[in-house]
Amino acid sequence: MPRYLDTTLMVIAVSASSLAAQVPGAFTLASPDVHAGQPMAAAQVFNGMGCTGANISPALQWRGAPANTKSFAVTLYDPDAPTGSGWWHWVSYNIPAGTTQLAAGAGDQKKGLMPPGSAQGNTDFGTPGYGGPCPPPGDKPHRYIFTVYALDVAKLDLPATATAAYVGFNLHAHTVGKATLTALYGR
Repeated sequence: MPRYLDTTLMVIAVSASSLAAQVPGAFTLASPDVHAGQPMAAAQVFNGMGCTGANISPALQWRGAPANTKSFAVTLYDPDAPTGSGWWHWVSYNIPAGTTQLAAGAGDQKKGLMPPGSAQGNTDFGTPGYGGPCPPPGDKPHRYIFTVYALDVAKLDLPATATAAYVGFNLHAHTVGKATLTALYGR
């Protein structure tokens, strides 16, 4: 693809994303802790693998979900991880339909801050719960995509050991809407 075409497509995608965020009634995702296109703070960065962050999942808020939403799921994905398949940092689902926000730290299972009935699947760290960014040193800043999915089922019936790919397969089969927020982090 010619470079000018690639740049043009990126501008169109960003413009469409910005427009959707401004349309009244659009399904949107926001955070007081993480901002679109901006570097993530040390509070959200992983603590391990050479990173020294606080590993606190950010507060998230959404609005404008489709009327037929029966539950939500929230994920955090790094498509730039040098794995060939990206890296899943957070996979939560079965979030009740009446929920419109998650508190900072909700990704820490020990804190019990997720809404009742919610589940957290295994990430690529091998455990459930939030695992913040920690890209290899010297890489260009990675994109970290927070996504809230509106689902057409009240519950995904998945085993507690479900992988992110298995949860993702089920999310895509039941998505009636989604909103994203993309932040950056590099070291």
